[in-house]
Amino acid sequence: MNKLVIDGGIPLLGEIRVQGAKNAVLPILAATVIADGECVIKNCPRLRDVDKTDMVLERLGCRVRREGNTVTVNPNGLCSCEICEDLMRAMRSSIIFLGAIITRCKEAAVSMPGGCPIGLRPIDLHLKALRELGVKIDEEHGYIKCSADKMCGADIHLDFPSVGATENIMLAAVCIDGTTIISNAAREPEIIDLANFLNMCGARVSGAGTSCIQIDGVEKLHGAEYTVMPDRIVAATYLAAAAATGGEIFLTDAEPSDMGAMLHVLDEMGAKLTIGVKTIHLKSRGRLKSVHMLRTMPYPGFPTDIQSPFMALASLASGTSVFVENIFENRFQHVDELVRMGADIRVEGRSAVVRGVKKLSAANMVARELRGGAALAVAALAADGVSEISGVEYIDRGYESIEKYLQSCNAKIKRVQC
Repeated sequence: MNKLVIDGGIPLLGEIRVQGAKNAVLPILAATVIADGECVIKNCPRLRDVDKTDMVLERLGCRVRREGNTVTVNPNGLCSCEICEDLMRAMRSSIIFLGAIITRCKEAAVSMPGGCPIGLRPIDLHLKALRELGVKIDEEHGYIKCSADKMCGADIHLDFPSVGATENIMLAAVCIDGTTIISNAAREPEIIDLANFLNMCGARVSGAGTSCIQIDGVEKLHGAEYTVMPDRIVAATYLAAAAATGGEIFLTDAEPSDMGAMLHVLDEMGAKLTIGVKTIHLKSRGRLKSVHMLRTMPYPGFPTDIQSPFMALASLASGTSVFVENIFENRFQHVDELVRMGADIRVEGRSAVVRGVKKLSAANMVARELRGGAALAVAALAADGVSEISGVEYIDRGYESIEKYLQSCNAKIKRVQC
């Protein structure tokens, strides 16, 4: 087990190249199962969840090879349609393999997925949609068993614009007869990235990024080479860290057009932003201002994944900020740890009232989930004294060697064995 040791109070100053997006690369890797040929995925970050996804591919019979940030998948040796329980429990996103395996094998067996304990994330929307495509599904003893002798396109309306359900439908529908229409589809940029990859493999997906996606089934997909989009959540985390420490940071290989809600909040709080082509420059201009009300919403609203790092930032702002979590009911697990550092935060149900303080003090803390762990790192970088954060394995699920990126920007941070 590892922990991060952070000597805070030092302004971040430097340049960071934004890593590839976790939430884009995982469904893209799952999609390689469908292809009839080798797929080369570039800008693939080194993350625990990516490693687990590679293990799923290998256990299905695919050949997987990594060279630097490029992962090559040859699915032609696929010989299994089942994902074992240990891998399903390791990460929630493993459910995205369901649509891909059904498309390739016409059957699938997976256990109920796990992941960070941030609240209920039911997969009923996934299963309902797959049934509408003609998949027979039995749920028994914690396993989901699917068979699909004959699938055909359908008009599917999602009660909630679920990212995972939208992706699973896309993967299940690309190689079946007929046309599938997804209404109230998720609009996240990662959906567009998956559609772009599928189309490079010969699929016919249109409307990604809007609330209505159309998938015209094709006979088969071929292999392709693809570069994964930059991670907008990671980019916003480093911007928040620079703002919290009173620093200055220059992000390259970013995609500002995907980050409108987050950049708007930083601007509202008083950070000086200069947006370029694939670049973001942030300079902190003294103590930031509070944000009146921040509500997490599906894209293009404010992302739930960045709520906790921005709460760490707001804990040092002048004034009172109110955070309303509309996506997950258990996403305030970082609050108790921030309070131990001197933050003034009160939680009532899905709302948190943050009264900014002038400084935070170092503490020993425990990360209990991915984004909450990143929030603790943001707070520790700004705090007086030396903090320790355990539970780093959660942070490693979404941030590639976070200590190395921060070290390049003048931070005094190191990873040590517990």
